Amino acid sequence: MNKNIIRTRQRARKLALQALYQWMMSADNIVDIELQFITFNNMLKVDARYFHDLLCGVSQNLVTVEQEFAGYLDRPLTSLNPVELTLLRIGTYELLYNLDIPYRIILDEAISLNKEFGTKDGHRYVNGVLNQVARKIRYGEISS
Repeated sequence: MNKNIIRTRQRARKLALQALYQWMMSADNIVDIELQFITFNNMLKVDARYFHDLLCGVSQNLVTVEQEFAGYLDRPLTSLNPVELTLLRIGTYELLYNLDIPYRIILDEAISLNKEFGTKDGHRYVNGVLNQVARKIRYGEISS
């Protein structure tokens, strides 16, 4: 994968984190939030299709995504930090539905975004949970 694709996907994940966080906090319509983000951000340097996929994929598959990681939590879903919860949703969605992306990249991206937007040590928690999810979902990839 070339560096330009990697960078545009990183920007898509960053915007998706912000948009899904807004969706969680405001309960606004995800389509309206997507339109707002497209309108107010320079999408020329963003993989807009991937941004759309993350936004719609996470919101439409929320129950399935949360069921995949809920068993690895040490606390109720409702007591998670909102940034960490959003990153767990994005990372789990990617592990489930974006099989073309290696699991290590998905975990690295979640950790990086958590370091930028989350709590001081939140990246450790996100990494621990997503690592367990990856071992289950991507067993074949990890074992080879």
